Amino acid sequence: MNDQYYVSWGTLALINAGIAQGKNRGGLNWFLLSLLLGPIATLILVVYDKK
Repeated sequence: MNDQYYVSWGTLALINAGIAQGKNRGGLNWFLLSLLLGPIATLILVVYDKK
């Protein structure tokens, strides 16, 4: 795997943290979760409503 893959995955995790904070959820928790789940975490954030 090349470095661009890791940069893209990290960028997605940062975007997910921003989405989570916008929905009144813990940004750090979602950032860490996104590092593990990636696009699946994005789907979860988009589908579920705000707190």
